[in-house]
Amino acid sequence: MTTTDAEDWQRWTEARTASVSAPHGMLALIGTHWLDAEPVEIPGVPGRWSVAGAGVRVVATAGEGLRAGAAEQPVTGELVLRPDTHDDAEVVRHGDKLLVPIERDGEFALRVFDPDSEGRAHFAAIASYPYAPEWSVPAVFTPFETGDRAVTVPSADGRDRPLAVAGEIAFHLAGEPYTLTVSRAADRLSGVIADASSGQDTYRFRFITLPPPAADGRTVLDLNRAYLPPCAFAEHFICPFPPPGNRLPIAVRAGEKAVLRG
Repeated sequence: MTTTDAEDWQRWTEARTASVSAPHGMLALIGTHWLDAEPVEIPGVPGRWSVAGAGVRVVATAGEGLRAGAAEQPVTGELVLRPDTHDDAEVVRHGDKLLVPIERDGEFALRVFDPDSEGRAHFAAIASYPYAPEWSVPAVFTPFETGDRAVTVPSADGRDRPLAVAGEIAFHLAGEPYTLTVSRAADRLSGVIADASSGQDTYRFRFITLPPPAADGRTVLDLNRAYLPPCAFAEHFICPFPPPGNRLPIAVRAGEKAVLRG
């Protein structure tokens, strides 16, 4: 049995809702706590936390209730955890909370996900435009001649951070040509974009993902799947803003618009 593009998109929207509202999904994030070499206590979380080499160190006693690894072994004494940038990243649990060490540009933090967060409790839906095939268009990816580069962009936490970009996609909407700067995401392409609807009818910026480009650069830009960044769901994410030139002059009335709360 074959499915239509609209049916595929409907399943995608349902999967997005299920993902962000899961017990430890984006809506559950209640804090991102940056660490250094000096051990500190984190509100609502046992133990003392610090940076140790290329990981996050926690020192706790068995009675404090921290559990590590797939076997959820009690944390007794000192434990150094690999952050989310590793294939074998490690997490810790405290009751229903999930504690996730992260690394961003050489800095380390602990993220705390709580299924009882206000974000999950008040979540109603992700508002989206109806599927419209005219917003799915062919695109051609051209990598930068000098290879991937980093551009500095503001982030949702107020800091400027480097964003790795790989090249540009070229495409047409309603007969007009446009380009956007994109990054590599494994074998796929990704981008941070804004348009004339941003901050008004839609969130202030959105993310896009494109299929792996063919040898000649051909791919597809489906703006029906333009999606909200993590910081739209919880303020403790540090999403990058669009790089220079990635604001389309037209209103893209496709994809996700906003988080609805009840």
